[in-house]
Amino acid sequence: FVQTHRPTGEFMFEFDEDEMFYVDLDKKETVWHLEEFGRAFSFEAQGGLANIAALNNNLNTLIQLSNHTPAANDPPEVTVFPKEPV
Repeated sequence: FVQTHRPTGEFMFEFDEDEMFYVDLDKKETVWHLEEFGRAFSFEAQGGLANIAALNNNLNTLIQLSNHTPAANDPPEVTVFPKEPV
């Protein structure tokens, strides 16, 4: 899961809405939520950094290809019905 709460982005892995680990982008290392996970599994921080670089590149490409023309705001149609039959 990659999100951009920080200007450089953030790479974390969740399972059943619980964070398993994240990659500290400043230290370039994997930080495990529970140490037991780090002993049972491994994840190279470089993999997370490579994913963030690829996703940033894709995002910049999509921004360049997108249409920046603002859409016209059309007001919604309104229909008024009486409470009592007429």
